[in-house]
Amino acid sequence: MKPNCRLQDIAQLFHSKQTFLILSHFRPDGDAIGCSLALGLCLRAMGKTVSVWNEDGLPERLQFLPGSSLLTLPPPTTQSFEVVIVVDTAVRNRAGSRCLSAAGTQGIWINIDHHVSNDRLGDLVYVDTHAPAAGQILFELFSQCDLPITAEMAASLYAAISTDTGSFQYPATTERTYEIAAELLRRGVDVGWINQQLYQSSPRRRLELLRSLLNVLEFSGQDRIASFALPLSTAKHLKTIPDDTEGMIDIIRSLEGVVVAAFFEEIDSETIRISLRSKDPSVDVCEICREFGGGGHILASGARISGSLREVQSSVLGAILKRLPALASLHQN
Repeated sequence: MKPNCRLQDIAQLFHSKQTFLILSHFRPDGDAIGCSLALGLCLRAMGKTVSVWNEDGLPERLQFLPGSSLLTLPPPTTQSFEVVIVVDTAVRNRAGSRCLSAAGTQGIWINIDHHVSNDRLGDLVYVDTHAPAAGQILFELFSQCDLPITAEMAASLYAAISTDTGSFQYPATTERTYEIAAELLRRGVDVGWINQQLYQSSPRRRLELLRSLLNVLEFSGQDRIASFALPLSTAKHLKTIPDDTEGMIDIIRSLEGVVVAAFFEEIDSETIRISLRSKDPSVDVCEICREFGGGGHILASGARISGSLREVQSSVLGAILKRLPALASLHQN
C-alpha cells in the first residue's frame, strides 16, 4: 500500500508549480464542493492558475458559497496541468469519465481523502480515515503549512465539515473538529447565515419528494432496517434534481430502533444507486457496499449496482440482514 506523503510535500508542490486542476467525486456533497472551492481559492490567492471541475457541476443548494463560480463542468477536450488534485474521492472512477478524459494522464496527481475504502490513487496520497471530513484535512494542510485561509475559504471549509459531520453530530466528530470550527468562525464565517443556507433553504419539491418516499417506506429485520426507493418515474413526475435526495436517508436513520437505513434510487432502467447508513459500527455498511463495487465509511457508504430496482433491493437488504443477528438482543422492539 502506498504510504501517506507529508502535508508539507503537498504544500511544496503548491509553491513550485503554476497550473492546477481540482476534481472531486460525481454527485458531489458539501464536503466535496467545499473542499474543491477552498483549494481553488487558496491556490488563486497564491497567484496560481486553477481550474475546478465536477462531473455533475455545482449543486443548486451550494451555489451560495463564495467563489462558487470557480467550479464548472469539465470541457469536451483534454487539457494540460502540472498538478491534478483529487479531493474527497476514494477511487479514480468516482471523479467521473468526462472529468478524467479532460484531465488526461499528465502531471502530478495528488489524492486527499478520508474514506476507509480509498485505493491510494495518485503520485502523492494523503488519506486520514479518522478525519470526519476532507475539509478538516484541508484546514490542517493550510494552517500547518502556512498557506492562505481567507474568509471565503473559511466559509467553504465550514460547509465541508458541517455537512459531512451531520452538523457536528456524527461519532467521528472530535474535539479537534470543534476547535477548527471555532477557528473558522474567527476567520469570518457567519455561522447563522451559512447554517440557514445549508439547512433551512430547501425548495418545495424536496418536501414533495419526502412525502413520496415516506409513502413507500418499508421496515425489515425486526424493524431494524428502514428503507425506501425512488423510481425514475417518480423523480420525473416530481421534477426533482439529483441533489434533492441529499439527506433524505438521515430522516429514516433517526428513527428509534433502526440500525441501518437504505435508500435505493433508480438512475436508469439498468442502474440503481444505493446509499446505506448505520448507527452501529459493528454493522459496517462500507463492507456491505464493497460487495457491490462501492465503498465509503463504516457508518455511511454507497454504490451503483446494475440490475432492476426490485432485484437490487432484494440483494442489498439480504446482505444487510446477514449482519444484523448479532445485534438482536440490543435492538428488539
